[in-house]
Amino acid sequence: MKILVVDDEADLELLIRQKFRKQVQSGAYTFFFAHNGVEALEHLKNNHDIEVVLTDINMPEMDGLTLLVKIGELDRVLRAVVVSAYGDLDNIRTAMNRGAFDFLTKPIDFSDLELTVEKTIKQVTQLRQSVHEHARLESIQRELEMARTMQQAILPQIFPAFPDRHEFDLFAEMIPARMVGGDFYDYFLVDREHLGLVIADVADKGIPAALFMMMSRTLLRARALNNLPPGQCLQEVNTMLCDNNDSAMFVTLFYAVLDIASGVVRFANGGHNPPCLVRAAGAIETLQTQVGPVLGVIEDATYEEQTVTLQPHDAIFFYTDGVTEAEAADQGFFCEERLHNVLQQCRGASAKALVSAVVAAVRQFAGTAPQSDDITAMAMCYMPEAGPA
Repeated sequence: MKILVVDDEADLELLIRQKFRKQVQSGAYTFFFAHNGVEALEHLKNNHDIEVVLTDINMPEMDGLTLLVKIGELDRVLRAVVVSAYGDLDNIRTAMNRGAFDFLTKPIDFSDLELTVEKTIKQVTQLRQSVHEHARLESIQRELEMARTMQQAILPQIFPAFPDRHEFDLFAEMIPARMVGGDFYDYFLVDREHLGLVIADVADKGIPAALFMMMSRTLLRARALNNLPPGQCLQEVNTMLCDNNDSAMFVTLFYAVLDIASGVVRFANGGHNPPCLVRAAGAIETLQTQVGPVLGVIEDATYEEQTVTLQPHDAIFFYTDGVTEAEAADQGFFCEERLHNVLQQCRGASAKALVSAVVAAVRQFAGTAPQSDDITAMAMCYMPEAGPA
């Protein structure tokens, strides 16, 4: 620890060297000496690792009170202890208001001085650790913001999704519980006649979930664009996720393919919440699915492919469990019943209106309770009579 002693009394240097000779010899302390505030600032300028200043108040050229102001302007870890005449309470009070950590009175009690120096060093050490931790947290925050930007960038967010196609209406939203999340949605044209729809939820939060999410999405899209049936697509993605999955992470995933002309939807479910069918005729149904294993756990898992046929103006509402398991302090979970009620009230609305209504209802229900899980919703309304542009 490097300590700067500032005092115009020449004999103080000799006394301090004698008192702390063992610490100096062992290398625990290194002392610098100045006779006024001007010399002290020069030492501080040339030695950025000085962290403790012991300064008199009454000195020529620049007194200790002015020095304290100058020290306060330095952007570094530093603590000052002032020395003043016994009973000089006004100056001591001023010194403490200007940032002094502690004070000593003259004549100096060297036992008290030793204890004060040790206490100040301990405080400086704690402060240094705090500054280091703060810098580390700021670095993590920057990384999280970058990860959030990257994650949001890979999720399709341009609506209308396909301006030249009017046979369907799409909208989706993902609200992470943390800076980055594990949910994702996706949609893409497999070819001119087929629309792919994906909703998924990685079983974790934060950066690890975001990385696993991005990998899952990339693998799924790559297999899907090869025009693989949904069941086979999930099977191949699962095999790849299981390979070298030392983190033991997994993802629930629902993949559906709409035949745009006929309204037939082929789908496979890897452990995910079944979507809701919003029928134009008025019924709100939970899509009956054969739920297969989550992806990333059982290497040889298989996934059954099923179908459902949409009628004109029917809609499918996809969601993650952050919707139905949103929790209010005194009302339990949002639950499927409330979700169906919201969808019933919005029957016949646009895809954006469906998603916005559900998200708004979930937030109103949860109130001030903290969001515990990512909230993701996607709606697709089927309008075949509109035809392509």
